[in-house]
Amino acid sequence: MHGTETPSPWIARFAHLVPAGGTVLDLACGRGRHLRWFAARGHPVTGVDRDPEAIATLQGVGETLVADIENAPWPLPDRRFDAVIVTNYLWRPLFPRILDSVAEGGVLLHETFAQGNETVGKPSRPDFLLAPGELLSAYPGLRVVAYEDGFLAQPDRFVQRIAAVRERRGPTPNRYVL
Repeated sequence: MHGTETPSPWIARFAHLVPAGGTVLDLACGRGRHLRWFAARGHPVTGVDRDPEAIATLQGVGETLVADIENAPWPLPDRRFDAVIVTNYLWRPLFPRILDSVAEGGVLLHETFAQGNETVGKPSRPDFLLAPGELLSAYPGLRVVAYEDGFLAQPDRFVQRIAAVRERRGPTPNRYVL
């Protein structure tokens, strides 16, 4: 069943950066493969998607919201999360909202399609493909822990992905085990 797939290897690789028991926001969550995965690990989760049928499959997993985050008001004003997860989704005007949703000490894990993908499949429209290095400049103020930009096989696709953290204020620096 769609939504029960294993999490993206990128998300799983950097999930340890999410504080234990930390809140997780999954934007454009679809049927919630990452939402389910984080909930199973004891995280309070919030999923947002515009598809009511997809959201209906997530009842009992966590907080869910049906919202058109591209054409309606932001559904989570003034809320911050210990992790914000975005996969296979790109709407550039939301970069500031996504950035603002990452709590102090929190992590952003964003993975989506990049230029070059038009040579192997969909999405193929430039509006839905990141330019080289685009995620590196999309989230100013976050510390980049890891970044990749390139081709992945099975299925063939071009992606960019970033793991970035919002540093805690104060005398104790964050430590991130890679």
